[in-house]
Amino acid sequence: SPQQPNVTSYMATAVAIITLETFAGMWINTFLVSVLCVAAVKKKTLNSNEKILLFLGCSRFWYLCISWVYYFLSIIYPNYLYVHPILQLAVSIQGFFDHSNLWVSACLCVFYCIKIANFRNRFFIYLKVRIDRIVPWLLLGSEILASTIGIIAYDIADKPHCNNRNSTRQGNFWKANIKMDKHFFPSFFLTGFGYAVSFMTVIFSAVFLLFSLWRHKHKMQTNSVKSLSMDAHIRAMKSILSFLVMYSINFVCLVLNMVYVTKKGSRMTFLIVVIQYAFPGVHSLILIFSNPKLEKTLLKILPLERRVKCKVC
Repeated sequence: SPQQPNVTSYMATAVAIITLETFAGMWINTFLVSVLCVAAVKKKTLNSNEKILLFLGCSRFWYLCISWVYYFLSIIYPNYLYVHPILQLAVSIQGFFDHSNLWVSACLCVFYCIKIANFRNRFFIYLKVRIDRIVPWLLLGSEILASTIGIIAYDIADKPHCNNRNSTRQGNFWKANIKMDKHFFPSFFLTGFGYAVSFMTVIFSAVFLLFSLWRHKHKMQTNSVKSLSMDAHIRAMKSILSFLVMYSINFVCLVLNMVYVTKKGSRMTFLIVVIQYAFPGVHSLILIFSNPKLEKTLLKILPLERRVKCKVC
């Protein structure tokens, strides 16, 4: 048909852009994990912030890897994807790393809020004193929740309607795909609930931290006292604002992805996927430049021209 070349060109462009985003994000998170592992070997220990960043880098690396393989097969070789148990494993592993990414990111915001914010509430002071002991439990809880989502996703994908052999035929692939996606809608409630809870955790942590930092800055200006930590507080405010904006965009894309799940190949779906694949790399890059040690190491391995541009930025 006349539209076939346009569709092929569109699919090739989509695969190329998403592949570029995926490998860039994997490289950024690989750098993050590598630097933290080297630091752990040298110091023989990691602080709480570095532990969260290490978990976050690993989950994002594997999330990008599995998601890219899933997307690549669904576009290029759909007949090989929707075969038992490839589909079930892909959906389960992708769901695990997706939720691990979200929940560990939420743990990072909670850690920043408790560590930096200053409130006189007894419960908050108790959390501030014991935050280093709480972080491992937060990470363990995040992985347990992500594992639960992965198991449920595998069970849903393993239903009889997902193993229809007719769905592997090229002629009725899209129709079978739409019918199969409709059976996934009950699981969207659980997925959306996980997205919403993690997003609300990020919002509350960001709001509390911004309020505390704003009050600290106002106090310093009122008393005309120059604090050595003023610059650090201002950088923290900028970082948290950028986190909040990025999490908001990512959450909207996650919701829209569930809305447009049956509209495969549309431009809106492509835009949503592009933003989702860009989020793990861009957010990790912001985390790297927010950490002086990671930023210094990254600038050392960059070429001179890129190093100058990064400093200017």
